[in-house]
Amino acid sequence: MAAAAAAAAQWLSVCITFSVSLIIIIIGSSSLVAVASGNSEGDALYALRRSLSDPDNVLQSWDPTLVNPCTWFHITCNQDNRVTRLDLGNSNLSGRLVPELGKLEHLQYLELYKNNIQGTIPVELGNLKSLISLDLYNNNISGKIPPSLAKLKSLVFLRLNDNRLTGQIPRELVGISSLKVVDVSSNDLCGTIPTSGPFEHIPLNKYVSSFCNLLLASLL
Repeated sequence: MAAAAAAAAQWLSVCITFSVSLIIIIIGSSSLVAVASGNSEGDALYALRRSLSDPDNVLQSWDPTLVNPCTWFHITCNQDNRVTRLDLGNSNLSGRLVPELGKLEHLQYLELYKNNIQGTIPVELGNLKSLISLDLYNNNISGKIPPSLAKLKSLVFLRLNDNRLTGQIPRELVGISSLKVVDVSSNDLCGTIPTSGPFEHIPLNKYVSSFCNLLLASLL
């Protein structure tokens, strides 16, 4: 009788220990998933990774299971672990930009120059309210320059040269008082060149287009 009672007690102890361990594992896993999936910046950057071809594995460290992307190569964060810089210039990447990039609200530098990026510039890039530098030059980007970029009130450098952009230079861009450097040369742009606001002192060679005439707005 005593032996049976001891065996039953031991079995009960094992069951309780197993149940507690299982609960801890489930809670821990759920917390990890919640933290990882709740990081919109990490999700946005991983969406970019999925849309790109990366033959040199420069994005190999971009692990979506981590709590935040601040440990990923080519990513810089501030003291609050918010992404402030994306450095992927001259990285032999191809593919398309993704609208999810517009979720990086603390991003200051978006450097994707000298790759083979195709497709259009997402209008959602206009949501990057902290952006200082947008460098997409020397790619294969087509379509129009989104007027939504005029919402980038902190923008200083806008370099979109050597792509396949078409249409006009959005006149809304004259409202960016911080803008100091603009280069949209070697595209297929048409229409008029803004000459007011920050465009007043930009050299004309920064607008030279290969296939379509650009005219000074002040001459029309």
